Order: sequence, then C-alpha cells, then structure tokens
Amino acid sequence: MNRRRVVGRGASAALLAGMLLTGCDGIGVDGGGTEGGGGPSQGAPAAGGTSPLANPRGTEPGLAALVTEEERAAARELIGEVTTKGRGPRTGYDRDEYGYAWMDTADGVPLARNGCDTRNDLLARDGKELAFREGSDCVVVAMTVRDPYTGRTIEWRKQDAAEVQIDHVVPLSYSWQMGAARWDEAKRRRLANDPLNLLPVEGRANSAKSDSGPASWLPPSKPVRCSYAVRFAQVAVKYELPVTSADKRIMLAQCGG
Repeated sequence: MNRRRVVGRGASAALLAGMLLTGCDGIGVDGGGTEGGGGPSQGAPAAGGTSPLANPRGTEPGLAALVTEEERAAARELIGEVTTKGRGPRTGYDRDEYGYAWMDTADGVPLARNGCDTRNDLLARDGKELAFREGSDCVVVAMTVRDPYTGRTIEWRKQDAAEVQIDHVVPLSYSWQMGAARWDEAKRRRLANDPLNLLPVEGRANSAKSDSGPASWLPPSKPVRCSYAVRFAQVAVKYELPVTSADKRIMLAQCGG
C-alpha cells in the first residue's frame, strides 16, 4: 500500500513573491508507532533541506541555510515580530501537560489524525531511503537522514533509535516558562506535535540543547543558525509565545541583525 502524502506549501510574504512566479512554492526517543496510512509529503527541497521561509507549515523536510541578503533580511523582519519577556519558573512543568508523546490526535496541526504517530510522521518527512516495519506503511525502521544541526548524514536503524531524536525547536519546558503554563491543554498538545516545531536531529546534539533558548544553545553547524533562528521565531509567532530579550538578540545576530 502506498503512503498517502499530505502536501503543504507556503510562502513568506515579500521574499517569496518572486519565487512563486517560478513555481517554487525535546523529547527524543520513542520505540513505538501507530499503524496506518497517513504521512507527510516528499517534496523536492534544496540540498540540505527546505528553506524555513518557504515552509511556514513545517510539512516539508529539513532546514536549509539562508544565504542571500534578501533571505536574511526577510529572516530579520520575521524575528522582529517576536515579543519578549523574562523567563519564568519551571515550577509545575511536566511532559504530560502536553499530552502523551507523539499523539496523532492533536487537532489543529498538519498531519494530525493521519494514522501515524507524530514521531513516525517526522522520520518519514525528513528521511530518505525509508524502510518500514513489515506489514506497516507507517513505522519507520531504517532511513538515511541529514541532521541540520550538525550537517551529518546519518544511516539510522531502529535498533539504535537514540541516534536520531525528534527535537522540539522551541523546547516544551522553555514554552512552559514563557507562558504555556497558562494555556489550555489543547494548545499545548498542538505545540508538542506541530511539525513546524519538530526536527529529526542527531541524538547527541538534541541532548546538548536540552531546554535551552538560542542565547544558550545554537546548532553546531554555523550555516544553519539563521534558519534555526527563523524556525524558532515562526513557532513563537504562531503560538504567540514570547522569547527572552537575550534570545531575540542572538536570533537577530544569526541573520546579520
């Protein structure tokens, strides 16, 4: 059975107007998986992934570097929309406040209720040369994936599951301290399972990041740091989530601001 693909294309206002004319449109390890038919699109991203500016829904794979001044100017404009406040206490934070891990029932985000859990959706979105568990068109057991944070290409096998983990770009604990403690659970579930906020990355890089904001941690690969700042900003803007003043300052600096 072929996997049903859900295509999500988007554009970032001024920067992508011209591109459209030419047709251009953490929690880590989980050993389980839901059987079923849904899945993300297999688009044709640029080498190294998709520009975050061209991927506002998060349904396209990877995280490509932003290299032109036009792109970086658009990045700074987007980051400028993010509001700031001080980081609150972690008191009361629990992963369960965001629903059980990798639920397929977080309504209101792409890929929800497609029959595959969020983790497998993300592996299928970003992986190449996918192999699925026998009898399943959902549970990924092997793939090749490029980690945007380190630039490494990883030959992943499920028996070494921790080698690739799913990073919450805006960490859940960070979001709790920045205001999500006052959200209803439905909104927290969306944040935890929104593909815009999720990237398969090298396990060691994800562990090193922990719940840090950009002022405390940036991807080891310098070319992707502006793109990472953009993705962090996209999530913050979508969920009306502030960042600290230090984080915003560092985010702007990655894009020449």
